[in-house]
Amino acid sequence: MNENQAFPWDHPRFRSWIGVARACQLMQQAMTRAIADLDIKTPHLDILINLYRFDGISQQELARKLLVGRSNMSMLLPQLEKRGLIARRPDAKDKRVLRLSLTEAGRDLTAKAMAIQTGLIERTLSKTPADRCLQVAEAMEDIIGILQTMEDDEG
Repeated sequence: MNENQAFPWDHPRFRSWIGVARACQLMQQAMTRAIADLDIKTPHLDILINLYRFDGISQQELARKLLVGRSNMSMLLPQLEKRGLIARRPDAKDKRVLRLSLTEAGRDLTAKAMAIQTGLIERTLSKTPADRCLQVAEAMEDIIGILQTMEDDEG
């Protein structure tokens, strides 16, 4: 880098990216602490919330939504199943596909965890006007689209 070049951290886009990454990391740490009494970790919460929203989703679809590999999913799901929070059932049409659902205990725990998560998000963002929150959301959605297109082009 010569003396005429600015450092990466002097660029607005770099600063924005670092800010998002740090905020995400700190929120993840806060969430981990907030749900510790429920005896679940944030990867479990991601699974439970998705099953709450998409009852009967396949393991493969869930892995795709969470951007994780099937091997990672294969480690997490048995833990939740053993605790009686989820049930895995064969698909009616294709026995190779497993469909996932929350049990009653899973729905109850997920509802508690979502209330904690919503409260944390509200406390964190309460001083930020809603229109500014939407601007950030839209910018992140644009970035997601760009990154997914890049991934598709490389794949």
